[in-house]
Amino acid sequence: MAERYSSFNPGGTLWLLQRVTAAFLVAVLAFHFFLLHFVHHAYEVTFLGSQARMSSILYFSLMVLFLVTATFHGVNGIYNALINQGLTGTKRTVVKWTLVIASAVLIGNGLLTAIAWTDLIDIGIRGIFG
Repeated sequence: MAERYSSFNPGGTLWLLQRVTAAFLVAVLAFHFFLLHFVHHAYEVTFLGSQARMSSILYFSLMVLFLVTATFHGVNGIYNALINQGLTGTKRTVVKWTLVIASAVLIGNGLLTAIAWTDLIDIGIRGIFG
């Protein structure tokens, strides 16, 4: 029988974070599906409606947390799958830093998109200088 191997140390921090992020992603995806398929039907979803939802600080925060969590969960899973396939040495270091940079770019772009989709910045500027 084949021996089971995993780069995750059961009970370790990355092992725990992979499971916690999976549970969070399932809950947020269920919320998303319910909100955008039962509360608002597909034909009712508009850009202005999406902008209104994103302008709620609670919804905005949830979507940003979703972005960061999904990125971590996906990249951590890919990295550990590659380690399980035998990635070692310099290649492992190059892959790790490539994934870190790709994650930072993805999260940065996602944040810029999320911010552009709201009127939160305008409200904040008007509140300060208004």
